[in-house]
Amino acid sequence: MRISFALFADAANLSQEGKLNVLGVFDAVQVAGLPTVHPRAHLVVRIKGGVSDVGTHVMTLRWVNPAGAELWVSNGELNIGPPPPGLTDMDFPLIAAIDLPLDAPGTYAMQVMLDGTVHGEVKLHVRGEPMAIAAPVSGMVS
Repeated sequence: MRISFALFADAANLSQEGKLNVLGVFDAVQVAGLPTVHPRAHLVVRIKGGVSDVGTHVMTLRWVNPAGAELWVSNGELNIGPPPPGLTDMDFPLIAAIDLPLDAPGTYAMQVMLDGTVHGEVKLHVRGEPMAIAAPVSGMVS
């Protein structure tokens, strides 16, 4: 199996005919302050496979911050059946609506793994300033 593309978008879906629709592709965000969460980003991945890929595979999504720390990881099974007669290539679109935790400015990476091996990576550049922590107030406030 191979990943033909992977990206972040504002929205994505599959039509009744099986067409992949993607709206608002992005690779950078500006945030008012950090830490924060970028809500409902759509990770869109197109996996290509062939007859030799029939069977069960483990897909892992791993979100890594600019320092290389894992912020979250998610695993799932990808069950691939045999293609219809006469076909050798198969498409497996993946659309995941996810909230992206952001803890520092810099470049984040969504690693897309198949059976424990990284097959693709989507980068997201985050610009913003860490939020100032308010100093404790001493005394009484009225």
